[in-house]
Amino acid sequence: MADYDQVIDELAAEYNKRRARTGELHRRLREISGTATAPRGTVKVTVGAQGEVRNIEFPTGAYKRMAPAELTAALMSAISEAKDKALAMVTEVMEPELPKGSKFLDIFTGKAELPSALPSEPAMPDVVRDYLQHGRAGGTNG
Repeated sequence: MADYDQVIDELAAEYNKRRARTGELHRRLREISGTATAPRGTVKVTVGAQGEVRNIEFPTGAYKRMAPAELTAALMSAISEAKDKALAMVTEVMEPELPKGSKFLDIFTGKAELPSALPSEPAMPDVVRDYLQHGRAGGTNG
């Protein structure tokens, strides 16, 4: 009985640890942003972790002398570069949390085979596996 109670306490502690870690990851992801400036400093763009545009600045008056297509190209280039920077930061935060050998970008872009990345049986102490298969000693599991 004591072994069973100890395992349950350890599982609860592990759950609480993972829950706290998830909260920390969420906080870090919310704080991520990527910023890029187009060539000649015509436009500066900041995006969030999901690539959403948070800010656009025109540090100089150079944009006033640009043709619309040129300004569009500068803006799109800065947005793309800022997104790449933000995605690199998200990858840095998330990749250590994934199963060994998994790549965040492969998962994010849909290239990963997720079922094969996870074990067929979840990791658990033997006493828990035994309980799930046979019920608690001296009792039943159902």
